[in-house]
Amino acid sequence: MIPVRGFEGRTVAVFGLARTGLAAARALIAGGAQVALWDEKPEARAAAEAEGLPLVDLTAADWSQFAAVMLSPGVPLTHPAPHWTVEKARAAGVEIVGDVELFARTVNAAPEHKKPKIVAITGTNGKSTTTALIGHVCAQAGRDVRIGGNIGIGVLDLEDMHGGAVYVLELSSYQLDLTSSLHADVTVILNITPDHLERHGSMEGYVTAKRRVLANQGKGDTAVIGVDDAWGQQICTEITAANRRTIVPVSASKAMGRGIYVLNGLLYDATGERAQEVADLNRARSLPGRHNWQNAAAAYAAAKGLGIDPQEAAEHLLTFPGLAHRMETVATLGRVRFVNDSKATNADAARQALSSYPKAYWIAGGRAKTDGIAPLEDLFPRVAKAYLVGEASAAFAQILEGKAAFAECGTLDAAVAQAYADAAASGQDAVVLLSPACASFDQYPDFEARGEAFRAAVQRLVHAAKGAA
Repeated sequence: MIPVRGFEGRTVAVFGLARTGLAAARALIAGGAQVALWDEKPEARAAAEAEGLPLVDLTAADWSQFAAVMLSPGVPLTHPAPHWTVEKARAAGVEIVGDVELFARTVNAAPEHKKPKIVAITGTNGKSTTTALIGHVCAQAGRDVRIGGNIGIGVLDLEDMHGGAVYVLELSSYQLDLTSSLHADVTVILNITPDHLERHGSMEGYVTAKRRVLANQGKGDTAVIGVDDAWGQQICTEITAANRRTIVPVSASKAMGRGIYVLNGLLYDATGERAQEVADLNRARSLPGRHNWQNAAAAYAAAKGLGIDPQEAAEHLLTFPGLAHRMETVATLGRVRFVNDSKATNADAARQALSSYPKAYWIAGGRAKTDGIAPLEDLFPRVAKAYLVGEASAAFAQILEGKAAFAECGTLDAAVAQAYADAAASGQDAVVLLSPACASFDQYPDFEARGEAFRAAVQRLVHAAKGAA
């Protein structure tokens, strides 16, 4: 745990008592603050109460007593409308912060010799893989690395800091919306495509949230910017003009006169006098496809920004074991391989998975994002058959009608069973791919739970096949 500094003897309201809120409450108390906790869900309040944490009904509280309110990242700040806690805080002149901001202030308050290095990673797709990959490279290089934020462990639940530590943090746009003073030694913006527009109001609002990761960098810091999309190109151009930090553009689609890029799986470093090939990513079994090449290029650039030897960083990329729920092979049954890509919560992420296989028995659906699967129409010829689940099933069926075979299965269990039966009946090597292109919240609390449900359904098939043998 990282005890939060800066609120000693004062009271901080905490709204939202899932993982982030409870971790923040414990960290605030450890740092000497008092807390007032609330959640609209009785079961969440009961969990906090079971820990002995103090509950205060924030709907009826005197907000003038609070030094700040810590919101969980899922609480709407501006769109589609400000949450009632936001309106109460603003009316009372109470500062609104998130857990990453509490972490940032604690780091900023530490003496120089105790301040850790911070790598902050954001982007629409690939954040988790890149975060885990940077953490892997740092650990293999002998650094005391802690990985968390929007992946795995919440930032305030990570081990307390010291001057030799490296915090590698995945940050979502929701978290960045609530962050103002984070100073990262290395920032990474992988890519930007439309996502979470209902939360940010517009594409411009979404990009503004992403750019907040860059706000406090200066001389001596490194910004790694993916330039394979128009928004990334614009950001790279604008911060290059500011000329305050080291800027490293990265690409998985084109050679560049300056930067880090990948062509046909070969990683090139063109940050010196001439481009040098530094790694053959075709040898990295856990990093297939162009999207993973972009992740690897960004991770290599970030490692260099931390002072890790470039040759060593390149070697460690090749030993990355992969990330759960992202293009993860969970089992092979006969000639059928099952791939868990539950983390693909939008069409752009699903595109990366579908593009990696010539044919796939595709499980899709859940709670749809703005464009659904319409942007994937050019990839429908790669779909042997689609198996639709969740709220989006009927809408996805309309899009697929006449363009690809499909079945509306309703549940993940039914989809896995039917997809396997069809794939096995083909008599060929086949891939059953869970890449939902949707949020999970209609049927599961998060993409991890959905991925584990897929894994469990597959294992039941494997056990049944063994029992019948």
